Amino acid sequence: MSAAAALAAKIRSGDVTVGVIGLGYVGLPLARAFIEKGVDVLGFDVDPAKVAKLREGRSYIGHIDSDVVRSMRANGFDATADFGRLDEPDAILICVPTPLTETRDPDLAYVVESARAIAARLRPGQLVVLESTTYPGTTRDVVLPILAAGGLRPGVDFLLAYSPEREDPGNPDFSAPTIPKVVGGLDAESLAAATALYARIVVRVVPVSTVEVAEGCKILENTYRAVNIALVNELKVLYDRMGVDVWEVIEAAKTKPFGFQAFYPGPGLGGHCIPIDPFYLTWVARKHGLATRFIELAGEINTSMPAYVVGRIADALNDREKPVKGSRITILGMAYKRDVDDPRESPGFELMDLLLQKGADVEYNDPHIPTLKPMRRYPNLKMSSRELTPEYLRSRDCLLIATDHSAYDWPSIVAHASLIVDTRNALRGLSGRATIIRA
Repeated sequence: MSAAAALAAKIRSGDVTVGVIGLGYVGLPLARAFIEKGVDVLGFDVDPAKVAKLREGRSYIGHIDSDVVRSMRANGFDATADFGRLDEPDAILICVPTPLTETRDPDLAYVVESARAIAARLRPGQLVVLESTTYPGTTRDVVLPILAAGGLRPGVDFLLAYSPEREDPGNPDFSAPTIPKVVGGLDAESLAAATALYARIVVRVVPVSTVEVAEGCKILENTYRAVNIALVNELKVLYDRMGVDVWEVIEAAKTKPFGFQAFYPGPGLGGHCIPIDPFYLTWVARKHGLATRFIELAGEINTSMPAYVVGRIADALNDREKPVKGSRITILGMAYKRDVDDPRESPGFELMDLLLQKGADVEYNDPHIPTLKPMRRYPNLKMSSRELTPEYLRSRDCLLIATDHSAYDWPSIVAHASLIVDTRNALRGLSGRATIIRA
């Protein structure tokens, strides 16, 4: 029996250990899903502080309670920063970031470093699955050569597959086990083993013919959302100029039972997928001599939204005979989406930066983010969340709603603030002391 066949049999029997590289918003929920199905997990992360917290039974992700981490620890989960232990798991899942460079080219440094760490300890009988979002061709052209450089044969000595993550942080309606998992294998043996592995934790595995199809699937999912969000963002600007409420237009269109899916405008794109993934596709298109004009136009529209919002703030303050410079402005919500503590690629940071450049006195409140961490593009926006007391609200010249967390007491905010610029339609139907501007 080949090493690949032995691994597949081991997976089916349940006597398998899974390694997860990257214990963030994707990797930790994935580890939890395996633990809850009785599969031991060894998690790897380059951040010793994260590892220490997990070993102490403490969570650093808002929607995963520390009680959950303690339960995981009691049922076969361990975490380590020692990548020399990568020969211990039978299957290794790579869940690391794939950001963009300053020139919007793919930055695969974390994927490459993970592959090199695995290659240094790769043994016969292991399965490696890349989950990080990337362009079609990454698994075959980038990861495979690194793993095979030591002489082990793919499909015989080790197996390689791609399965895109579909985590939706903070969404109680969807968790890893309830979301179908697309899987593409480098070969038939890799596909069979990866399918058997994920079948232990998800409601449905969707095998596809190649790793490139699985990689392309993830890019399509997120590009679809980016393009449709760009459409409603562009309509928002147009309808505002026409005096038409874009939010009411969308609600009316939603009544059509076919041929329409609602997307909503906002102050810009955030999160680890939608602001980034489409640019992976435009990059690889250029390598093939093509231009993805539709995707690039959508990117231009979405990335222009923070500047549009700041312009609306300037207009609203101007109507009160106040310049942006020196105005006291508080941003409500620095997370990229409602009810999470995830600030990755949040438009709140660009909004804050643009307002500071114009000389505004900018502060923020976010019930899920007590202090701002240094971000890749904004390392110096260091401050703490302010308490929204009635006195504080009355003291500010403008509030900017960037993220509509459920924890906000909107009636109280409207009752005490003087001017609110609402980018999320959070204040629909409310009235009070505040003048409300939709942007």
